[in-house]
Amino acid sequence: MPESNWNVVNEPPMANTVLTMPKAATRTNAGYKGNPGASLVLQQLWLIAAFALLMVVPYARAADNPVWEYGLGFTVLDFPDYRGSDERTTYVLPVPYAIYRGKLLRVERDRIRGLFFETSRVSLQLSVSGSVPVDSSGNAARRGMPDLDPTFEIGPSMELLLYRSIDSGFKLDLRMPARTVIATDLRHSQNVGWIFEPRINFQWNTIPPGRNWNLGVAAGPVFGDKRYHNYFYGVGPGFATPQRPLYVAEGGYGGNQLTAAASRRYGRMWIGAFVRWDSVAGAVFDASPLVRQNATITAGMAAVWRLGESKRRVPDED
Repeated sequence: MPESNWNVVNEPPMANTVLTMPKAATRTNAGYKGNPGASLVLQQLWLIAAFALLMVVPYARAADNPVWEYGLGFTVLDFPDYRGSDERTTYVLPVPYAIYRGKLLRVERDRIRGLFFETSRVSLQLSVSGSVPVDSSGNAARRGMPDLDPTFEIGPSMELLLYRSIDSGFKLDLRMPARTVIATDLRHSQNVGWIFEPRINFQWNTIPPGRNWNLGVAAGPVFGDKRYHNYFYGVGPGFATPQRPLYVAEGGYGGNQLTAAASRRYGRMWIGAFVRWDSVAGAVFDASPLVRQNATITAGMAAVWRLGESKRRVPDED
């Protein structure tokens, strides 16, 4: 499951794109998902839009920034149904955008900074991420199994600055987010385990020819506990078939990810794009009948227009 980290970087090939609101998403291999209820579908689409905000809303940097700003844009996202799936979905969605850069507290897309402690090289922040829903009736590997609700992840992230050059705009750090995972359709929710995604983050904020381009690359392994892996890859007795045998996943190593992203500011408009290579080869659950391929690609782009901002400015601290 992808975590969004567009301030340093951010996040399989593009599928057929169909506007998804207020309908359910269009799938690449399984046809139209259907509409189990307009209100429920709309709720889930808003969850997806929130997840899109975390993943692909571009984060353009400047020498100084407003204390707060907000805007609205759209995003195109192309996902595998889950890590290791051979089926995928494309979303086209509106996304809200808001950032607050206070002296003691800074709220960005994927984290809350200054909530715990922060020094010049070490900080403890609040990290958030999530995953999109999966309609099992539209996925050949999961057909006849319960749907996968969208998940919301939240937890602390220890971040260690390894290298920084103010003049060149280079920054290298180690991020170690550990998040609890909650699956919800906005009517019911359940805790489905924990995930740990340590990664090396590289950021370059002053790409020639101007200082408006931002580039990021991140790489690292993924670890999950037994409950988390079984939510996505377990097959219970009531859902086992000759083609899909009973399977109980263990906790531990869950593969690795490599993400690259770029963003740029054009006046009041920001644009960005990302691509993520995701491998489950060697994962503790790679023998699950729900794993159909070892490597997948996630890709997306977004454009955001800033609608308002504060007059007071603060220096960029990243």
